[in-house]
Amino acid sequence: MARPSGFAYEAHTDGTVHITHHGRRATVLRGDRAARFLDEVTGADPQLVMARWTGDYRRGNERAARAHPRNRG
Repeated sequence: MARPSGFAYEAHTDGTVHITHHGRRATVLRGDRAARFLDEVTGADPQLVMARWTGDYRRGNERAARAHPRNRG
């Protein structure tokens, strides 16, 4: 499984955090969620943290699940 990459974040003075993925906005965090994100991103791998907070955290089984007979159209 490939490691997440291409994420970046900007913390603004009004307390919001903008997370982008390859230059496109993925999410905006405000208030307590922004503070918790900033605490977590400083203590761990930033790319993994941002992938998890944006919901873009791949598990590696999407291709296999798509090919399963139950999921075919």
